[in-house]
Amino acid sequence: MPIDSIWSYAPDLEHVQGQDLTDYTVVASDGTIGHVDRQADHHGMRHLVVDTGVWVFGRSLLVPVGVVTDVHAGERQVTLSCTRAEVKEAPRFRTDSETMDPAYLTAVGDYYHRLPPRESPTG
Repeated sequence: MPIDSIWSYAPDLEHVQGQDLTDYTVVASDGTIGHVDRQADHHGMRHLVVDTGVWVFGRSLLVPVGVVTDVHAGERQVTLSCTRAEVKEAPRFRTDSETMDPAYLTAVGDYYHRLPPRESPTG
């Protein structure tokens, strides 16, 4: 996967582009992470800011849309290709200004890009 694709929805999810995912539940491959607090697209780096509630001590996480594998509008759920532990180990998100910091976004993109690829649910 080219590094820039980590910031774009998979081709089969292009219909999601522009859709408001705020308050959708975010589910990793091994369980729920939290909910979408907001979406952003700074410097062409499209991502979700996920509120984890008490799971990671109330911390928010930044997730590039390239790891989104499915969006279930009826269930208001976003599914990710990575595990809860992988999301938790991503570069720490501290302040809203980081969503506009190209260096921080590049570090996040590099981290997610290096994760091992996963089989899609359909095989």
